[in-house]
Amino acid sequence: MHRFFLHNDKILDTHEKSLAAGQTGLLNGWGVFSTIRVADGVLFAFERHWERMKHDATRLRVPFPADLEALKSQLLRLVEANSAWNATLRVTVIRNRGGMFEAPDQERDFDVVAFTKDLNAWGTSVRLALKANGRHAQNEFAGAKILSWCHNLAWYEEAHERGFDEVVLLNERGEVSECTSANIFVANGGEVATPPLSAGCLPGVTRELLLDEIRVPGVTVVERTLMPADLERADQVFITSTTRDLLPAVEIEGLRVQNRGAVVDELVKALEGYRHAYVQRNATPVLGQPR
Repeated sequence: MHRFFLHNDKILDTHEKSLAAGQTGLLNGWGVFSTIRVADGVLFAFERHWERMKHDATRLRVPFPADLEALKSQLLRLVEANSAWNATLRVTVIRNRGGMFEAPDQERDFDVVAFTKDLNAWGTSVRLALKANGRHAQNEFAGAKILSWCHNLAWYEEAHERGFDEVVLLNERGEVSECTSANIFVANGGEVATPPLSAGCLPGVTRELLLDEIRVPGVTVVERTLMPADLERADQVFITSTTRDLLPAVEIEGLRVQNRGAVVDELVKALEGYRHAYVQRNATPVLGQPR
């Protein structure tokens, strides 16, 4: 984590004590968050992150900032303070009131907390474990990106202890849903498929871009119910996230991986081109940013 973080409208040193023990959201994981790629000082696809957070906040009864541009401006102040021109940014909206153990002196309905860190070196591929019943697709809050994230962290840590990089989470029907912090896709010829939201997966921003915006000649991206056997039959399996972009799977627990074809490479190039164009459209001069 970089030196400074955002706490509401203030840039503070991470060593400062600024959060209260009686914040309901901290005690109960009652909040929403998103992880954003900072590319040349631009918050990539920020509008999509905002809309997803706002949607999840409504579902979970979490008060939420009213002004997109105001929050964006605050986050850019944080980017500038940390000189985090190419970095990862995490923004969280924490509910402060409600429940039995609400602090008596809460002055705000919610807190915004954000911090930045260096881009992670993910490597060029991933090895995937499998986890049955990792998602409950019928749950009312399936697909929401909420502060209560410890189950994903526990599965992720367990996977690393077993020699894997990530975990493919199956739902109660045995369908492929997603990974702990990534969506999953299969490529067969010119068709690329990812589980529908009804499988219980999170509507990841990179997932949405591949479905809505990214275009490669001869490649069609669709939603389709996937079973573990579909991962084994696929030409390529890959995962996507804001911080990883696209990473092909070279191993899946208990399954054979084909890893043939060049669809992933083509989609990576197309996504990089889309991000470059987005940055060019949204770039604004920021004090201290290298030219």
